[in-house]
Amino acid sequence: MAEKRKKRHSNEESEKKNIEVTESEEKQEGEEMNASEEENELQKCKEELQACEDKYLRMHAEFENIRKRMERDKEKSVAYAQEQFARDLLPVMDSLELALASIPTEEEGGDEHLAKLREGVKLTLDQFIKTFEKHKIKVVDIDEGFDPNFHDAVMQVESDQHKKGEIVQVLQKGYTFKDRLLRPAMVSVAK
Repeated sequence: MAEKRKKRHSNEESEKKNIEVTESEEKQEGEEMNASEEENELQKCKEELQACEDKYLRMHAEFENIRKRMERDKEKSVAYAQEQFARDLLPVMDSLELALASIPTEEEGGDEHLAKLREGVKLTLDQFIKTFEKHKIKVVDIDEGFDPNFHDAVMQVESDQHKKGEIVQVLQKGYTFKDRLLRPAMVSVAK
């Protein structure tokens, strides 16, 4: 009986070892599966992180571009805020020039009062010109020839003194404000 007990005990121990080995193998397989699942989960997290980083960088770049564009627009708005006001003053300048041209000089038969009126209009016109220059409003140049970007040809005339397409007469002065055209010069050109 002692031998039977020893055998049984030995069998029980052997069975315990088999169970422990089986449990150990299952545990190891489970750990391997968990490690594999964890690696997959980690890879997914890395991919999601990369996608989020890309999205963030794109959004940041877009924001910076919008900020810079708005800054440029603001600078332009400030720089050209006076443009409409300058454009509104051009007819006043034209009227003063016409008034000055219509007042006869003393040589043309004008009297002393007309000479003083002419002088007052001339001084006012000179002040306008100085103020325009101060604010970078310039008369469109006609000396360099006809340029459709700055001149508006309203008529063609016969002229022996000018080549075809050259400016013969300025009917209305044109003006620029900084680098923008306020009003093109209205001119007549030679046929």
